[in-house]
Amino acid sequence: MMIKADVLALPGIRHAFFTREGGVSAGCYASLNGGVGSADDKDRVIENRARMAAALAVGPDRFLTAFQIHSPHVVVADTPWTAAARPRADGIVTRTPALAIGVSTADCGPVLFAEPHARIVGAAHAGWRGALSGIVEATIAAMEALGAARDKISAAVGPMIRQSNYEVGADLMARFAAEDPESATFFAPTPRPGHALFDLSGYVTARLRRAGIRHIEDIGLCTYGDPSLFYSYRRATHCAESDYGRHVSAIVLAAE
Repeated sequence: MMIKADVLALPGIRHAFFTREGGVSAGCYASLNGGVGSADDKDRVIENRARMAAALAVGPDRFLTAFQIHSPHVVVADTPWTAAARPRADGIVTRTPALAIGVSTADCGPVLFAEPHARIVGAAHAGWRGALSGIVEATIAAMEALGAARDKISAAVGPMIRQSNYEVGADLMARFAAEDPESATFFAPTPRPGHALFDLSGYVTARLRRAGIRHIEDIGLCTYGDPSLFYSYRRATHCAESDYGRHVSAIVLAAE
């Protein structure tokens, strides 16, 4: 199963926020685990990713994700790379047709971008570290460097852990307060002293707006709260599971 955003229903562009449904993995990975870095059977992950690639009408070798490091680093994809040669980055942009670019997540926020006039797309992995350090802005800047017009970029914020399930401690609140004083509104108090509920999706959306993106859609779905559709790192930790699957969210320019 894949989820689509209305804001990315654009000519010549295909995209998907893939859920955990429709694959061949078993156990805690059931079933569409796209996590190259998980401990799942590698052949099953390869088959799952091939199914995702087919859903976007590209070959498996043209379905790309990076080695994610919770950074503001963005790379340009011009040609396919192998799983072993994945660049270390949390954003990918391209203007190459039939080259799907994506990010893998299991609570962090996937953000897909498209500028249909210049035919440039992007994907960003925005956990709290990446969002705070500027992965959203860096991805937009990388798209502009390829020729995109900022005011014509559309962005979709995909499934991620939502505020009601995302309790954080005083150290994270202090870091946000020090690095982004405007972030206070995204923390809601809890009965536990020194803790708060963090609105990651709201914060990512606010960073998009601050960066001048006018066409934004938030899918509004929670990875933690819906185990039938989504993997969740935090839920797996709370349930003492040995590992967890990863979703892939990807976008591609159709061949002209």
